[in-house]
Amino acid sequence: MRLPEAVDDAVLDDLRSRLRATRRVALTRGTGWDRGTDPDYLSGLLTYWAEDYDWRPHEQRILSLPWVPFDDGFAIHQRAEHAGAPTVVLLHGWPDSFLRFERVLPLLPDVNVVVPALPGYPFGPATTEPGSGARPAMGTRVLALLAELGHERCVVAGGDIGTGVAEAMAREAPTTVAALHLTDIPLNRLASVPPAELTEAERRYVAGAQEWSRTEGAYLQQQATKPHTLAVGLGDSPAGLAAWILEKLRSWSDCGGDVETAFGREDLLTWLTLYWVTGTIGSSFAAYVERPPAVLERLATPLAVTQFEHDLVKAPREFAERWYAVRSWEIEASGGHFAAWERPEAFVAGVRRALALS
Repeated sequence: MRLPEAVDDAVLDDLRSRLRATRRVALTRGTGWDRGTDPDYLSGLLTYWAEDYDWRPHEQRILSLPWVPFDDGFAIHQRAEHAGAPTVVLLHGWPDSFLRFERVLPLLPDVNVVVPALPGYPFGPATTEPGSGARPAMGTRVLALLAELGHERCVVAGGDIGTGVAEAMAREAPTTVAALHLTDIPLNRLASVPPAELTEAERRYVAGAQEWSRTEGAYLQQQATKPHTLAVGLGDSPAGLAAWILEKLRSWSDCGGDVETAFGREDLLTWLTLYWVTGTIGSSFAAYVERPPAVLERLATPLAVTQFEHDLVKAPREFAERWYAVRSWEIEASGGHFAAWERPEAFVAGVRRALALS
């Protein structure tokens, strides 16, 4: 069976050479993280990446996961300890990968777990054709994978890009997707509700979404409108790649301003190196460009929601109930956008609530 392979030494040698040749850019001093990635922190991280970080032990751990082919990419397929166990599909988002769920896998030994590396992302199928990065297209491919693996019913858990893929799967195959677990409610239906019909909580939600878009949303517009321009710089410079992703890992996690409290330095560099050695930063933008209009029909699939206090924008329950059959609603007091990594036990508790609905 085809499996992921170790990275050639030449690729890692080239990475270290590029890191050592990084040209520090002249920036306004004393601004820290206020204007994006802190250049002083970045400089130290790049030095560590070039001189001290060793990809090989992390690669060995990654390659030891139970991989199966997924089109021209791969998926993790962790089988349960006993026959007849339910199946859970875990769908990641951006700017991460299947590594989002590394801490979750040991907590789910009693269920079958499928973690597709989504198309365009590290270890995922290619998105070389227009349309292949759209969430419904990704969902169709994941459903085909499940059929190939012999899973006729499942619970699907998603966050970020994975939320849209999970919903698309439920709409396409309602007899396959028995229940959903989501950590966020998509923003793309906000404009469909007349302002006069919004509750007070929903009006606060709209205001919060607008403020987030103003202060944090520029990356989304760039990735959705001119992704190929951006991809050249990030795909050619590991320093640029690190600055782009690092800012999001820090600002979107519950780290109190110190990113290494959520992602240890070795973990940070493993997530970054995975993007670098697979050359997927450009293709990871496809899901932002290829966004179909929001489906306004209410989804009947039972839904369990776990929102984490420091995620990007948290929807009120009444907004979610306009579009989903919400059966469980939990707010965790800590944790952020990468909840499966930051708070794996709380994330798994939400998945189990969804299993109880299936």
